Amino acid sequence: MVNKSSIELTAKEFDTFYILARHPKQVFTRNQLLERIWGRADYIDPGTVTVHIRRLREKIESDASSPKHIITVWGVGYKFEP
Repeated sequence: MVNKSSIELTAKEFDTFYILARHPKQVFTRNQLLERIWGRADYIDPGTVTVHIRRLREKIESDASSPKHIITVWGVGYKFEP
């Protein structure tokens, strides 16, 4: 729920959110997320993760351009801040 409203996530958005939220403050690289969510990551563009993170932020953040929960760690990856 966001602002007491239910939100709908795709399966991959849910998996991404689940992994990040299950390990708060832990930074995951794009490749780590690709491997955990899509399995073998060698045939999928790492930009796929960027797109899913952006869509997820649009759904759960009050201001997706200034996220408070799904944080980019520049040069490394992403982490969840509760």
